[in-house]
Parts: sequence; structure tokens; C-alpha cells
Amino acid sequence: MPRKGMKSLCFSPKISSSSPSHSSSSAPSSQFSSPSRFGLSPSRPSFSDSVMDRTLEMAEPMIMKWNPDSTNFARVTSLFYESRREARDFIKTVKNLQKAMHLIVTENSSSEKLIRAQNLMQIAMKRLQKEFYQILSMNRAHLDPESVSTRSSRTSTGSSVSEYDDDDDDVADESISISEVEDASSGAMADLRLIAECMISSGYAKECLKIYKIIRKSIVDEGIYKLGVVKFTSSQIHKMDWEALEVRIQNWLNAVRTAVKTLFNGERILCDYVFASSDSIRESCFTEITKEGATILFAFPENVAKNSKKSPEKIFRALDMYTGISYHWPEIDSIFSFESTIAVKSQALTSLIKLAEFVRAALHDFESIILKDSLKSPVAGAGIHDLTTDVMNYLSILSDYSNILSDILADSPPSAKSTLPESYFGFYDSDESPAPAITLKLAWLILVLLCKLDTKAKYYKDVSIAYLFLANNLQYVVVKVRTSNLKYLLGDEWLTRHESKVKQFAAKYERLGWGHVIDSLPSDPTAVETPEKVKEIFKIFNTTFDQAYRKQSVCVVPDNKLRDEIKVSIARKIFRLYREFYNAHRVTMGRERNSAAVVRYAPEDVGHHLSDLFFGHFELGGSSSFESSPSPSHSRQPRSR
Repeated sequence: MPRKGMKSLCFSPKISSSSPSHSSSSAPSSQFSSPSRFGLSPSRPSFSDSVMDRTLEMAEPMIMKWNPDSTNFARVTSLFYESRREARDFIKTVKNLQKAMHLIVTENSSSEKLIRAQNLMQIAMKRLQKEFYQILSMNRAHLDPESVSTRSSRTSTGSSVSEYDDDDDDVADESISISEVEDASSGAMADLRLIAECMISSGYAKECLKIYKIIRKSIVDEGIYKLGVVKFTSSQIHKMDWEALEVRIQNWLNAVRTAVKTLFNGERILCDYVFASSDSIRESCFTEITKEGATILFAFPENVAKNSKKSPEKIFRALDMYTGISYHWPEIDSIFSFESTIAVKSQALTSLIKLAEFVRAALHDFESIILKDSLKSPVAGAGIHDLTTDVMNYLSILSDYSNILSDILADSPPSAKSTLPESYFGFYDSDESPAPAITLKLAWLILVLLCKLDTKAKYYKDVSIAYLFLANNLQYVVVKVRTSNLKYLLGDEWLTRHESKVKQFAAKYERLGWGHVIDSLPSDPTAVETPEKVKEIFKIFNTTFDQAYRKQSVCVVPDNKLRDEIKVSIARKIFRLYREFYNAHRVTMGRERNSAAVVRYAPEDVGHHLSDLFFGHFELGGSSSFESSPSPSHSRQPRSR
């Protein structure tokens, strides 16, 4: 028989029907050991025959003892569970039998001893196949991905050197075992690797892999299901209401970390360890076990991004899913590093691309919503507009995703950058030191808001109150920026510029709202005046102060700091001048008839009235400064900040 044909016989897991039956393999060894059969002198057997005789003599009792078809004991008992030392000896016996078969093929390929050895090899492989299945199925708890993934790394388990080296009498110590569970996990892994290496080197890789793939794939699929990851069609996502979809997204967010760090990572560690002797086998095995589940996991975000109804408020879930993939990308890239798992990484990248498109579209829609806001009812008391709170709350939350948004917006700076001067953005941007795309985008959205607020300020009949409205809303914007991550994105220069604008609006409000009261008092309150002139000044002050107070007492300034600054500034000018004028002329006025009607306010009264400003009081009544009554939805006042 040609050598190639004999080699095929040695390493094929199957035997043709013409091969000797199992009963022949248990016949006495003398039946196959006659030297005359091979043309050799009975007194001088060949070296290969001598080796095969000794090997068969030692192998046959061991292998036949554990023949699962021979005794009930061998059928129901686990070799590796019964005696690990005997299991090690069994593996060594099989390896020695394999070596002897290699040797005899080179010298006498027609030896009947070779067929006898092949029969024994088949029995041994059947035993190991049974052991492999039992270890995998009985140690599901010890070989779960969480237990396996506690091993230090794939590199520490990927060595092709078996713990059961042929020259060692003892099993190598598992130094990474730090607990009883890990000891059990490491022991089961070592047994699986020992069996896999023996079966693969003996030509029985197919039988070994079939068992491994069936059991381990069921574990991965079960893990994906328990994590709540379900495969949805495009139409199912499209028809799903947002509340239900948000629950699914939250399930996915909780699942992706566990799937990557534990499920897939643990499976890769186990696969690399058990099949360390063959790169091609461990690749095909890992791919078949995990590809389906991983594809379902990483396809979900793409499905949501492409088929859910888009709206700005959904941007945060899209950013969460983008974060879930991008944050774990180094691990995904490492775990699915095989050529055959490129499709898994490709799916994850596709989901990132679709999520990025979703985010950019949502930001565009958000800008459109600001521009299209058409409510014309002015806010009661010139307070904070709902649009201001909604936009700034939205942007402050967006700033928490600054790293992700930087990646998404890197290639899409605002188009307005080329048509508006740098000062509109609140900072300088140059070709030598360009501002990040996320900074430009957020600054642009705030600018759109401020322009819209400027339009809404025109709905106030009283210009002074319009400026107070602008001061209040810009102050809210500034405080929101300062107390969120927007501060780090927009920078101190932006804050300084806009704080200065708040002061400008407040100064204009003061001049227009209280200037006529200030102007009613002489610049030199102690100058000598006639009683008639003094009386006229008091009357003018009374009238202008009453008018101003009636208008301004309905106003609010929610921000404590801004409220105090405006009140102190007004009081410093009105209260000081009035007190000096009052003290200089109260004696003169005291001699006049009806002096109480002329001097209606003591300085303390003026101070009390000014201190009560900007809380929305209405004690003095008076006509409203608004064209129409504000709608209920826009009369709500935010908390003071």
C-alpha cells in the first residue's frame, strides 16, 4: 500500500467496513506479532515491530478498560472525574500509540499491528469524545463566560504548551487560580485543552469541534437572550412607540457592557486556551460560536438610527448607544480580531456611522425648532422664557457627551462660521488656532437662541422691560454655561463677553426704567432752593417714582446675583440723592401747609420700595406694560439661581 494511503488510514476517524471488527482488537497480541509475516527473521524483529509490541501491550489494557461499549462502569463513569492521574496516563498512552503508528508506517505499512492499533485508537477517541462532552456539559457553571473572563488575559492562556507535559509526572499548577471557582474553571479548561490537543493531533478534530461548538454556542445564545437582546426587523422598530423603544434601548445599554467584557471576552479566552495548538481551529470555532449573537447585538443601534422616528429629544439615547460601542471599541477590536469576524466589527462601525448621522440630523432639527418658535405672548414680569430654559437644559446635557460629540461633529462645522464675524460666537476663531467643531456648534445654537430672544423682546410695549427680559434670559444662559460642561467647551472668553452684555442690558433697563426718577432729583441735593422749587421737586419725584414703581414692581429677576446688582445700582442713585435732598429740605417743608401731601415718602419708604423690587409684587397695582396677557404656559417663573 502506498505511504500516502496508509497515512490516511492512521489519521482518519472512520474505518472502512472491511477493517477488522472491534473484537479483533481485543484478541491476544500474539495473533498480530509473528515476525514471519513481515519477511523478518523470528530472532531479529524490526525496531518498529518491537516498539509497537511494547506499546500495544501497555495501551490495550488501559484503552479497553475505558471502552464505553464494553462495560457499564466505562459507560457511566467519567475518566477525568474518577482519576485525574489515570486520565493523564490515558492521554500519554494514546500519544505513545500514535507515535508507534507513525514509526511502523515508515517501515512496514502493511503490518496488521497497525490495523490493531488503529482500532484501539478509535476506541480511545470515542472515550475522549465522551469525556470532552461530559466536561463541557457538567461544568457549565465553572465554564460560564464570567468565570472564564476572570483569567488574567488571553495571552496568559494562549500558550500551546499543555499542562500535562509528557515528561512531567504532575499536573502543572494553575498560578492564576485565586478562588475555588477559578480553580474549578481552570481545571476544567486544562482538561478540555488536553483532550482537544490529543484528538486534533490524532486526526479527530472534526468530532471534537462539533461537540464544542454545539455546547458553547448554546451558552452564548442563551447569554444574549438573557441580556434582553432581541433581533428586530426594520418595520418592528418603525412601528414601535418611543416609550417601548426606549426600554429596549436601555436593555441594550445594560447588555453591551456585559456582552463585550464578559460574554464574548470569556468565550474568546476559553476558545484560545482550549484550541491553542491550532490558530485556524480556534478562529473558526470562535467565529461560529459568537458571530450570530454579536451581529444581533451590534446591529440594534443601526436599526434604531435608521428606522425610529427622529426628534431632538431622542438624541441622548443615540449618544448613549454611540458611547456604548465607541467606549468598548478597543475590546471589540481585540476580541473579534480574526479575519472571519471582520463582519462583526464592520457591523459595529456601521452602527456608529448611522448613529452619528442621527445625531447630526437631530441637532439640525433642534435648530429649526428654535427658529420656528412663534409664540408672541411676552413672559410675565420679563422673566425667563420657556424657550431659554428648554434650549439651555438641552445644551447642558449635550455638553456631558462632549467627547462623543467631538468625534461626530469633527467633519461637520457649522456653515454659519463662514458668513458671520467671529465676535458673534463670543470668541475668536482663526486658521492658526481653530475652535473645535463642537464648540462652534454649541456657540452657534446659543447664538440662534439669543437672536430669537431678541425678537421676542420686541413684544414688550415698554422698552425698559424688554431690556430687563434680555438681561434675565442672557443671565440664565451665562449661569447655565458656567455651571455645566459648556464652560469648558465655550471657554472663559465667551463667558466674559456675555457677562458684559448682561451688564449692558441691565444698565439700559436702569436708564430707561428709572432714569426719569433719577433726573427728577437735583445733582446737588444740598443746593439752596426756594420753597416753591423744593415743593415742585418733591411733587415731580412722587409722580415719577410712583409711575416707575407701578411698572417695575411686576417685574422679576430670578437670579439672586443679578437682582442684587440691579437693586444696589438703582438704590445707590435714587435712594442716596433722595435722602440727601430730603434731609436738606425737610425743615423747610415742615413749615408748609399740607406738607404730608407734598413729602409723601421718607427715605426709608423709598428704600423699602426699592428693596421689594423684582419679586413680582403688585401692591400698587397699575396698568400692565404688556400688549396682551401672557399665556399660562409662559407665565411660569423658574427657580432663582
